[in-house]
Amino acid sequence: MIYPVVYSIWRSLFDATGDRFVGLGNYVSIFTDSSTLTTIRNNVIWVVVAPIVVTALGLVFAVLTERIRWSTAFKLVLFMPMAVSLLAAGVIFRLVYEQDPDKGVANAIITTVHDAFSSSAGYPGARPRENDQAPAVVQGGAVVTRQQAQAGTPVLIPLVGLTQDAVKDAAPAKAAPGGDGLSGTVWLDVVRGGGGTLNQIDPQEKGLAGVTVEAVSGGAVKATTETAADGTFRFSGLPAGSYVVRLPQSNFTAPFNGLTWLGPSLITPAIIGAYIWVWAGFAMVLIAAGLSAIPRDALEAARIDGATEWQVFRRITVPLLSPVLLVVFVTMIINVLKVFDLVFIIAPGSVQPQANVVALEMWRVSFGGGGNQGLGSALSIFLLVLVVPFMIFNIRRFRRDEG
Repeated sequence: MIYPVVYSIWRSLFDATGDRFVGLGNYVSIFTDSSTLTTIRNNVIWVVVAPIVVTALGLVFAVLTERIRWSTAFKLVLFMPMAVSLLAAGVIFRLVYEQDPDKGVANAIITTVHDAFSSSAGYPGARPRENDQAPAVVQGGAVVTRQQAQAGTPVLIPLVGLTQDAVKDAAPAKAAPGGDGLSGTVWLDVVRGGGGTLNQIDPQEKGLAGVTVEAVSGGAVKATTETAADGTFRFSGLPAGSYVVRLPQSNFTAPFNGLTWLGPSLITPAIIGAYIWVWAGFAMVLIAAGLSAIPRDALEAARIDGATEWQVFRRITVPLLSPVLLVVFVTMIINVLKVFDLVFIIAPGSVQPQANVVALEMWRVSFGGGGNQGLGSALSIFLLVLVVPFMIFNIRRFRRDEG
């Protein structure tokens, strides 16, 4: 171990070629280069968030294993990710975080919950034809009729811009019946294979269901309704008069497809989530071992004295477990300072600069195309300086406990 450390220190004092002595120039670059500062910031986020969450979850899971009958199976399920290599875990979570809800589990769950509480109907790309004969036009993102409509005369709002596959399960469009009230039809004015009459409902054309329709007078919305399966709509209880019929912009926005987990803003939290999934079971096993060594007499005495379960947990269990919790916490700090695999695998190439950490930056500038082993050596020494104090702390604690 001594030779690699000494050689890295020596190499860090030279430039990329290894021929020119630069002194502490590479170390200065660590704290002045914007990309390297991003890696340090990300490492700070990792150190602040991941060890705390892993230790807390490990404590919660360890306590739960004492409360349930199937504790062995519970421990097995939680510890199983430790049997998976970090490379495989990275591939798994790269798929979990896929943007497409049909592929990514995370967005599939989010969109399912979202759609359960809000309408998912929408026709992104739908629009009226851009000619003088079209009965409707686009205005501020919404579709409005050119002429004001009155009760008794059905309103026709033909749209284009959708593929036939987008409405393959839709019902055939129908003309709204006349009579009292303001009514009309919203449909896809396209016939598969061509043909048909523009701005008229043809037998093969499909109605657009679930479209929000507003009756507007004097700039104010007087009534709102939705189209039926065949595209027809009718306003009930609308006072007599002339109205502009409007399809709000919300009808034409793309449906909610979840979060961009692999985007620049969420990539670091997403990778930390994968890390927690891998290591929470490890923390649980260590803490559960410490929990089993706690004298039960102390817990029972507290309960007899009237302490609640929360008080027993907070004032007896956690203090007695503090040595184990500290070991787990410090071990996780050492681990996250060296994290490499998950960041390299999960983060797409386009966002790796935003997800970068010191260990990955060290590899990238040295061997991953940077070609600057002087700066890479400086980063390795910087990482060593960060890790060594925590290693010494753990070693001293182990020796003190053994003594």
